[in-house]
Amino acid sequence: MSTQHSSEAVVVLGAPQVVLGIDVGGTATNATVLDEHGDFLVDGMVEVPSRVTEGPQAALEAVSAVIELVLQTTGTRRDQVLAVGLDTPGPANANGVISSLGATNFSDKEWWGYDIRTGVERHIGIPVIYNNDGNAAALYAHRSLFGEHQFLRSSVAAVVGTGLGGGVIEKGEVVKGAAGMAGELGHIRIPMTELLVEGQPVPQCNCGLYGDVESIASLTGIRKSLLPFWLTQYPDHPLHDMPIEQAAKAVRGYGVDGDEMALKIFDQQAQALGELFMIASNFTDPDAYFIGGGVIEAAPHFRDWFLERVQHHTPLRAESAEVARFALVTDLDMAGARGAALAALHSI
Repeated sequence: MSTQHSSEAVVVLGAPQVVLGIDVGGTATNATVLDEHGDFLVDGMVEVPSRVTEGPQAALEAVSAVIELVLQTTGTRRDQVLAVGLDTPGPANANGVISSLGATNFSDKEWWGYDIRTGVERHIGIPVIYNNDGNAAALYAHRSLFGEHQFLRSSVAAVVGTGLGGGVIEKGEVVKGAAGMAGELGHIRIPMTELLVEGQPVPQCNCGLYGDVESIASLTGIRKSLLPFWLTQYPDHPLHDMPIEQAAKAVRGYGVDGDEMALKIFDQQAQALGELFMIASNFTDPDAYFIGGGVIEAAPHFRDWFLERVQHHTPLRAESAEVARFALVTDLDMAGARGAALAALHSI
């Protein structure tokens, strides 16, 4: 066991041993249980309010609450738990220290530079293994697709949400990097010349960069940049009648219904992801490219259209295109917790 996992779990000999997966999000903290044979004991969502806006102490109390709830739900005793896999939205380093500049879901200054892995470990008295949520979802998607071949394959995953999360998996292992910042795919700058139409301004990300992937392929990108521009091109569109926050969330429903403006917005997002995957192909040449996020939870015809557009906009070399697979991150609501649990089981 690595030196970062300082607490020791008390284990009853002969009892089935498990690890927990805990996904701390902006609104909810959810949990799963994974047994020593690699089987999940939870089929649905087990969650409580995350309370992250109330500060670290409230968030730790929410983690304790969801642990008690998932143990009760699965009939598991606390003394059977070997470790907890924890994930949170980034940016954070490999040991779970939140960025000194804060993060989207950890904007209050109490969180800046906060060591959430150590905080959770001390609070619950069980060893904690940390990953960011993009890495955890990427690991779960990789395992789900490749199964017993997971340690022979590589993949890249992009998860479109409020921001753009992601992860890189090589031979079944999360690539974390020297400082734990690998897989922050949303903040890779991409070519904008062919992506933007005439008169469309280069979008700015919340991180301050212009023209990175997240500035296009995210709900924030729709709200800040894509929708305001495209509404100028469609002056009679019904979304003019909504506040921009509400309108941005409504765009997906219009896309599902085949609305012309909405499809242009999502095609630009697909093109941004295609540019990202083209860059990834030149670094890792992965076996699979995964797409996750709200767009894949829409109607099947729209989800399939979006995946096809991403693949269309990904100009791979012929040799790579012949073997690469494009796939969806399944069980997205549970993917983070499940990936975190898989990482914990593998770690111990």
